[in-house]
Amino acid sequence: MDRPQKMPKVAKVKNKAPAEVQITAEQLLREAKERDLEILPPPPKQKISDPAELADYQQRKRKTFEDNLRKNRMVVSHWIKYAQWEEQQQEIQRARSIWERALDNEHRNITIWLKYAEMEMKNKQVNHARNLWDRAVTIMPRVNQFWYKYTYMEEMLENVAGARQVFERWMEWQPEEQAWQTYVNFELRYKEIDRAREVYERFVYVHPDVKNWIKFARFEETHGFIHGSRRVYERAVEFFGDDYIEARLFIAFARFEEGQKEHDRARTIYKYALDHLPKECTQELFKAYTIHEKKYGDRAGIEDVIVSKRKYQYEQEVAANPTNYDAWFDYLRLIEAEGDKDVIRETYERAIANMPPANEKNYWRRYIYLWINYALYEELEAEDLERTRQVYKTCLELMPHKQFTFSKIWLLYAQFEIRCKDLQRARKTLGLAIGTCPRDKIFRGYIDLEIQLREFERCRLLYEKFLEFGPENCVTWMKFAELENLLGDTERARAIFELAVQQPRLDMPELLWKAYIDFEVSLGEMELARQLYERLLERTHHVKVWMSFAKFEMGLNHGEEDAELSMRLARRVYERANDRLRQLGDKESRVLLLEAWRDFEREANDAEALQKVLDKMPRRIKKRQKIVSDDGVEEGWEEVFDYIFPEDEMARPNLKLLAAAKMWKKQKDTTDEETPVAEAPTE
Repeated sequence: MDRPQKMPKVAKVKNKAPAEVQITAEQLLREAKERDLEILPPPPKQKISDPAELADYQQRKRKTFEDNLRKNRMVVSHWIKYAQWEEQQQEIQRARSIWERALDNEHRNITIWLKYAEMEMKNKQVNHARNLWDRAVTIMPRVNQFWYKYTYMEEMLENVAGARQVFERWMEWQPEEQAWQTYVNFELRYKEIDRAREVYERFVYVHPDVKNWIKFARFEETHGFIHGSRRVYERAVEFFGDDYIEARLFIAFARFEEGQKEHDRARTIYKYALDHLPKECTQELFKAYTIHEKKYGDRAGIEDVIVSKRKYQYEQEVAANPTNYDAWFDYLRLIEAEGDKDVIRETYERAIANMPPANEKNYWRRYIYLWINYALYEELEAEDLERTRQVYKTCLELMPHKQFTFSKIWLLYAQFEIRCKDLQRARKTLGLAIGTCPRDKIFRGYIDLEIQLREFERCRLLYEKFLEFGPENCVTWMKFAELENLLGDTERARAIFELAVQQPRLDMPELLWKAYIDFEVSLGEMELARQLYERLLERTHHVKVWMSFAKFEMGLNHGEEDAELSMRLARRVYERANDRLRQLGDKESRVLLLEAWRDFEREANDAEALQKVLDKMPRRIKKRQKIVSDDGVEEGWEEVFDYIFPEDEMARPNLKLLAAAKMWKKQKDTTDEETPVAEAPTE
């Protein structure tokens, strides 16, 4: 009977915590490196003492190499090691055979060709090497390394004609630029200047780059052919034309002329380049031109360069952001300084063609000044009145008057027509403005025009239209009344003021009432002025009105014997004001009134009256009150100032009880503090 298989016992790990010293893979590798566990001992050196041993050794090595090749013929290193070993054994023929086998196996491998040719050259097999290079460049003519090695070998053998022939074969394939430069340097080493020039002639057409033309021109300059160098630059400019020309060609050409002391020629080249090159490609050109003019130019030339450079900068700015009107203003100012009318008009037309992106007045505020400057230029500088009129009309047609307008442009156009002595057209313009887009500024400008022309009936009509448009405008009412007063029609002026104060809504009623009162005072109608104050106090009880009323009563000239009357009237006003403000409960205004009343009594030198006022002065106290938000939530406490008037305290019941309560609260270190506003009079 089979016994049940027992499971092996697993050792119980009592302590499962990590060991204090951890062994890492890095540590194991480092220890292995230190002990040199993987380094095998070098094989023993073998000494060959006779030809038989050498033959045996060579046979074994060849068998090894051949086995490697049979395993994998595509590994190039096997062929190279095999051929180089045969070369070390002085078996050149065998090595050559191996190289040939390698080429048969992979004839497009560059390394095999190079190593093969290197072996032939090392062993001074010149014809074999030449034959090998010829085969290489025939099979792979685009491998420049073969051509470089081939020409170098021929030159080292002092076969200059052969090297030149190889170069010519190479150039037929139109290789890269460095190959042409190598050919040129080869000819220069043998002082063949004409041949080098011929190479350059072919080179610049095979590789038509600006830098190659510049190299050709500098080659001519270096060898003293100044006219030839200039001719190369001229041919380069003609060759590239206006479509493919570059700034560096002109810079090099100009610097060449500068080196020949031909500064006028250099200046002409710079100007030609600036006229024919695109604006975005002339930054370096401007820089070089500026340096040239600072060195050799006069003041006019330097300024011309700077102006041209600034033009280029402005062109870049307006091209990047056509609605950058500040850049247009600067650009136009620069153009106007030159005085070319056609260019100025063209620039203005380009500027005004860039309308704001939206019909909002903020976007048009700067833009409208382009039209204004354009019209002013046509009128003042060009003196073309018809073009000026056309500019104004086009601007007014372009503007969206239903949404917004600019009163300034209407008024400027009307003033222009007046300068042209066409009053009828100016009036039609302003009338059209009022009918299309009535604005306060247009009304005022039209009225000022008619006043200057002494057309007062027209002024009255305009004021009536103006007030129909904006009856709440107090300044208009005041100006209308002022006009009638100047014309001597007092009753008409008073009627205008009466209509004004009866308006239900006014923007600045205090100015209107003051002007009305001053009007009556200027006419000596004091009683009417007093009545106006009384009417005003029926509408408002502002403390400044009461104070102004008191000053008015004090300022009346009743004669020296009636000075007391003025003081009594003024004092009566203060008393009425105090009573009224007390009823309204306006403590701040009441304090201001009492302070003005106190100053008035001090000037009057009436001690008894002054003491009465001082007895009315309040005390200022500081107290805390709760801060309640709009939602009714308490947000904390704040300190505020309040005023306690003696008159109010006298009217309160249980005054002593309240005073005792305040003293008790003060003893409990509350935050109430009393600060007297007015000091007691000193005897």
